[in-house]
Amino acid sequence: MHLLIVDDEPVIRRGLVKMAEQYSPAFAVITTAENGAKALELIRSHEPDIVLTDIRMPKMDGLELCRRIHEEFPDIQTVIISGFNDFEYAQKCLAYGVKQYLLKPVTKPELHEALDTVLKQKMKGYVPVSKYVEWVGKLEQCIWANQSDELARYLEQWRGYCLDSGLSAAKLRELLGDCIRLLVQRLQERNAFSVSPETKEAIAGHTKAEQLDDFEQSLRAIYRKLISARRGQFKDPMEEAKAYIDQRLSEEVTLEEVAELVGLTPTYFSALFKKMTSETFVQYRIKRRMEKALQLMAQSHIRIVDVALEVGYDDYPHFTKTFKKIVGISPSEYRSQLGIK
Repeated sequence: MHLLIVDDEPVIRRGLVKMAEQYSPAFAVITTAENGAKALELIRSHEPDIVLTDIRMPKMDGLELCRRIHEEFPDIQTVIISGFNDFEYAQKCLAYGVKQYLLKPVTKPELHEALDTVLKQKMKGYVPVSKYVEWVGKLEQCIWANQSDELARYLEQWRGYCLDSGLSAAKLRELLGDCIRLLVQRLQERNAFSVSPETKEAIAGHTKAEQLDDFEQSLRAIYRKLISARRGQFKDPMEEAKAYIDQRLSEEVTLEEVAELVGLTPTYFSALFKKMTSETFVQYRIKRRMEKALQLMAQSHIRIVDVALEVGYDDYPHFTKTFKKIVGISPSEYRSQLGIK
């Protein structure tokens, strides 16, 4: 979050900065301006989330600054600081969206309480970048892995979140357009297909519900383009993953390695693997190792210790313990049942 502090008195500016620096959660950026005109320049170049401004300043006072912010940057939250004699003057700022005002001298508890209030108001119409990047990541994984049911589920959740976020229709249109562009960029980085990025103009609806409908249609179009680009050469990520594991049972293949192979994040791959196979990655690998061990044990010329190495166990006692846990008897007992000494 970015806080801009506006006051023509350097001592007061420094004091407000110091108090703001002690606020938690910490602001990523705190900037200052000595009057409203300078503040407006800064706002236009680096739009802050909150403006904390004095009411009486040269060149452009706080009242005019709040009016300009209200007209040009309605999503910026503002807090007014005024002297006791300016109280009625400060109240005029209510018409410009100001919800908080503080009387001089401002104390740290008062400032922090005001920041708490405006941040709660800010979050009602605000979706953190990290949140929508996380959602784009989930949608990307669903599309890449050809998981249409999962895609539908995430889209339904995303719709609910956006409608509850308090975003204006204009802000939602911008957000959804950014999401589409980021998604297409990520898919193109995978060399998935060549397509001009869908732009926010694709989100043409006037109401938020209509915009979300447009968003879902755009994603489904991207999904279809990817399937079409693969021209029937799509490999099921789970089948590809299992084949990779089966061919390397003697190696210590990691979940991260296999996830990268099939183009999924480790977290998503792990959850998807469990859902599709009813086994964890580790459980599947152990099961396949033991199945291969049983096949090798039936060949009398192969020593048990060599069987262990063939299925990835350098530690022989660990192999016998795992074998007995899965098969129910020890390797030597299994061989005895086969009549092999």
